Amino acid sequence: MATIFYDKDANPEIIKSKKVAIIGYGSQGHAHSLNLRDNGVDVVVGLHEGSKSKAKAEAQGLRVWSVADAAEWADVIMILAPDVPTPQIYHDHVEPHLKPGKMLMFGHGFNIRFGTIVPPDFVDVALCAPKSPGHRVRETFQEGGCTPGLVAVHQDATGQAWDVTLSYAWGIGVTRAGALKTTFSEETETDLFGEQAVLCGGVSALVKAGFETLVKAGYQPEVAYFECMHELKLIVDLFYRGGLSYMRYSVSDTAEHGDYWAGPKVITEETMGAMSKILSDIQDGTYANAWIEENKQGRPWFNKVRREEQEHPIEKVGAELRSMMPFLHPVTIKPGE
Repeated sequence: MATIFYDKDANPEIIKSKKVAIIGYGSQGHAHSLNLRDNGVDVVVGLHEGSKSKAKAEAQGLRVWSVADAAEWADVIMILAPDVPTPQIYHDHVEPHLKPGKMLMFGHGFNIRFGTIVPPDFVDVALCAPKSPGHRVRETFQEGGCTPGLVAVHQDATGQAWDVTLSYAWGIGVTRAGALKTTFSEETETDLFGEQAVLCGGVSALVKAGFETLVKAGYQPEVAYFECMHELKLIVDLFYRGGLSYMRYSVSDTAEHGDYWAGPKVITEETMGAMSKILSDIQDGTYANAWIEENKQGRPWFNKVRREEQEHPIEKVGAELRSMMPFLHPVTIKPGE
């Protein structure tokens, strides 16, 4: 049975007694910073010179320092920069300021798991990873709840790493919903697999395949878009509230029958084999090494595929339809962004 921590398991006074540096002010960085600040924690945001995020953070009433100054000042240093540039940020600006008694934290275990960062043995090393994009972490916190999260301790130099980690989790709100105890390896491997096989890669490919199948068969692209992408949110919302059973309870008997009838034809043994290979490539470092090398080369393949995907017909049709539904608060990403 999983160990899940809640507000009652955390001591808020611990994190309130610490100086916390948040390195990065992107999706997760802004949520962690603001939630901690609202919960009475002393927070500084660490950003590189010329960062476009500086004005955003200062507009929210946060102090913004250089990464090095923030790391030197802080008792707890949470690194929320993107995975690939993080080792350089760490080695250049954070590592020189690590001292006994400090805690180094991460929002994703990638760099510890694949050995691109090896912290000194005299600091605590921990993880606190909300299971949601940062904007939802912030929104649900402001609504009085929050999203669940994962917590882990990789290195307990002080003997107090778990107490500080749980207090930090309270500070950003995840103990309201539940902070599940894990390891850096489990968090990293399952996170990468979920993104690739289901949440991003799998769903994106399935949506496009359904759209292309209908359009190729002569159906209107607009109808195909509504059927294969627009309605997906309605189904996912049912998953979110009550799992697969609630979705099947909520849809028609015909839709439920179609679920049982066609699902195994789409997700076959061959598909499961491909998923196993995806997981294996994550576990043995094949994927991480390829992504790191892609960045070293300037992301030629990544940038090419990004441009091609942004020009896919489903994106053009969807943008036109969403523009006629202002109540959705539609967002348009221009090719190349």
